[in-house]
Amino acid sequence: MTEKLDKLVRMANQIADFFRPYPEEKAIVGVQEHLRAFWTSRMRNELAAHAAAGGAGLDPKVLEALRREQAVG
Repeated sequence: MTEKLDKLVRMANQIADFFRPYPEEKAIVGVQEHLRAFWTSRMRNELAAHAAAGGAGLDPKVLEALRREQAVG
């Protein structure tokens, strides 16, 4: 994993950690909305490509949020 990708994974997991106390569905939606609102499309695309390649190191909530974004977009 590159340093840049490692940073994206770490930041995405921090978002998931923030939403950890929420019910599962609200947490996933919260991660999804945060990524959509505050991350550039390039950052989201890089993270989505990483998830598609197996998503090593990504929190399951992040993986599910990315999967849902791909289904919508």
